[in-house]
Amino acid sequence: MTTLELVPGMITTREDVAAVYGGSVYSGGIVPAPKSDAVFVYSDPAAGAKHGYTFDGWAEADELGPLFLYTGAGGTGHQEMVRGNKTLMETRDNGRVIHLFVAAGRVKGKKLMTQRYVGRVKLDETEPVVERQAPDSNGDMRSVYVFRMRPAMEGLVVTGDDVQPPANEFSQIELPKKPKISKVPKQPGAKDKKTENHTTKQTTANVNGGPKEVFRREGELCTAFEAYLEGLGHICKSFQITVPGEPGTFTPDLYDETDNVLYEGKGQATRNNVRTAIGQLLDYRRHIKAKTGMRLAVLLPDEPTADVRALLDSVEIGLVTQTPDGGFAGLPTPAQQA
Repeated sequence: MTTLELVPGMITTREDVAAVYGGSVYSGGIVPAPKSDAVFVYSDPAAGAKHGYTFDGWAEADELGPLFLYTGAGGTGHQEMVRGNKTLMETRDNGRVIHLFVAAGRVKGKKLMTQRYVGRVKLDETEPVVERQAPDSNGDMRSVYVFRMRPAMEGLVVTGDDVQPPANEFSQIELPKKPKISKVPKQPGAKDKKTENHTTKQTTANVNGGPKEVFRREGELCTAFEAYLEGLGHICKSFQITVPGEPGTFTPDLYDETDNVLYEGKGQATRNNVRTAIGQLLDYRRHIKAKTGMRLAVLLPDEPTADVRALLDSVEIGLVTQTPDGGFAGLPTPAQQA
């Protein structure tokens, strides 16, 4: 085979792809192909489910559109940002194209898997990777990298077959707040894009920098607040929560173990953002049973309106805001003072 046009939705094999674009046929799910200056990512959610994690697949879309999660390389022990993981992470800086495939079954009469081409994707610009807990091939719990990828082309196909598989059982795992991710490349300048959230073919459209900027502001806010709490001698963590019959996991922004307060941060102090934070906090608390008497608080970059503050008071949720000098007002939360 001398040519192979990659069209979203097509079925092919790793052999056929490697014959044209280069790269390994059998070695790992993250395959660099220097011949074509690309990285091929092969996802097999069924294989991951055998090890007890259900990260791979399309997660629930957010304000930026579809989001595909992919578990990094490394079958035993804590995963490290080396080899394939490092190759994938470095695409943010070197501009190499990521081609995403999902396993689609076996080739008749062979052990070889067929692959359905999803399309070109790119790592999320604000949060390209997160760290989660999952069992390894020996059943021992370890840290894994979960890469967060967005569509990077028109015509990319999002199908119900590729959504994250549902969890088999409930689990609540405490996570250290600071990830072990090292040597994260600096974020290059890039045009923001999002896609319409449909279950068939996607059309990529330009959007302004609003959602990205808000997400970036939220992340910076939570990081600054964590450092502030640690400066006071507090221990900060988070949780990884799975629910039976639902795909993937969800994680609160920050848990202050010292004061037993769960925080949800937002990048803007709008009513809708605070409403969302309230719902998230109440849902998180339902599932975190081990922390008796846990308080709830919303973290914002500045003061919301008086009526929004009254809303928080009415549901007994605290409010912490960042001050112009980089500090934080609202500690201890009203609930803690009671």
